[in-house]
Amino acid sequence: MNAPVFAPGKLSDGLVEAARAAVGLPAGTRIVAAMSGGVDSTVTAALLARAGYEVVGVTLQLYDHGAAIQKKGACCAGQDIHDARTAAEGIGIAHYVLDYESRFKDQVMEDFADAYLRGETPIPCIRCNQTVKFRDLLDVARNLGAAAMATGHYVRREVGPEGPQLHRAADPARDQSYFLFATTAEQLDYLRFPLGALPKPAVRAAAAELGLSVADKPDSQDICFVPEGRYTTVIDRLRPQGAVPGDIVHQDGRVLGRHEGVTRYTIGQRRGLNVAVGDPLFVVRIDAEKRQVVVGPREALLTHALTLKETNWLGDGASIEAACEAARPVLARVRSTREPVAGRLGLVDGVPGVLLDAPEEGVAPGQACVLYAPEDTGRVLGGGFIAGAIRSA
Repeated sequence: MNAPVFAPGKLSDGLVEAARAAVGLPAGTRIVAAMSGGVDSTVTAALLARAGYEVVGVTLQLYDHGAAIQKKGACCAGQDIHDARTAAEGIGIAHYVLDYESRFKDQVMEDFADAYLRGETPIPCIRCNQTVKFRDLLDVARNLGAAAMATGHYVRREVGPEGPQLHRAADPARDQSYFLFATTAEQLDYLRFPLGALPKPAVRAAAAELGLSVADKPDSQDICFVPEGRYTTVIDRLRPQGAVPGDIVHQDGRVLGRHEGVTRYTIGQRRGLNVAVGDPLFVVRIDAEKRQVVVGPREALLTHALTLKETNWLGDGASIEAACEAARPVLARVRSTREPVAGRLGLVDGVPGVLLDAPEEGVAPGQACVLYAPEDTGRVLGGGFIAGAIRSA
């Protein structure tokens, strides 16, 4: 390994102390830093090295780096792997690249395509965190003898009376708690998030002060394996049967037109329907089995309750089922771009669900419903993937 190239600075020294507090382990402890090649994960590794930890950088190659090297705003491929390797060398830490392309395809891309085929709207970033990154990579970190694994995610880990808790980031504009709801209590015990208490501008400024070459690198955007944001390109390749035509049906039963495949539609969609009845129409339901796209007025999107599957519970108490029986009040976030709304947990059609105090619009199966504590709005209680939506109309 080379000696670190960065020099001390007032800003970075302060962030080193913040990182040390977030990790909560003695100097010299071995920590695996997940390095995607972006500024956040690179600063994380650099701060931990400066704090005196024995840092081992690990980068995952998740999809074809030959094709992806020209894709701007991606991660975990091509130029990003090169950037991570170069950064690790500059910081002076060991670095490994693991070929997880096959796992990523099986656990994330195939699941993504299957979800659209079922008429759902999936979130592959959650599935990636849930499987490849926070399950498989944690096993690698333990095998390397690390006491913890650190990532550049913007969330906070706090230790409460019953153990580690997951909290929203201090910078609300960067908060990634919605995408990490599936992190289990066991995983949270091992994970560390040194950037969770920091604003993004301070992280970029620290990268520049530390002399990191990625200081001005743009953040990754969209879904990493979807070229130019056209998700149908991936689905058509993996599940061509999704492009089978079918009927566009009004919720009152009228057939209004034809579509070119259910995978091209999502709940709440208005544009691209190419049908008209005088009033604006929205996709309110997708019946993949019948190959029908069901449309209706905007008020038909209003949802007063929803059911959950693949739940994860991080709140106090034994389980989400126990919280449902107690009608535990929660704040429910049904889209990553929306603020949480008030409701309570309960059994809906015999399975865990959320009853909303006021109807929410456009709740889509396959999206996540992330739960926060009303008494501590930053704390993540867990959540689940939306299995079904019970409409108000």
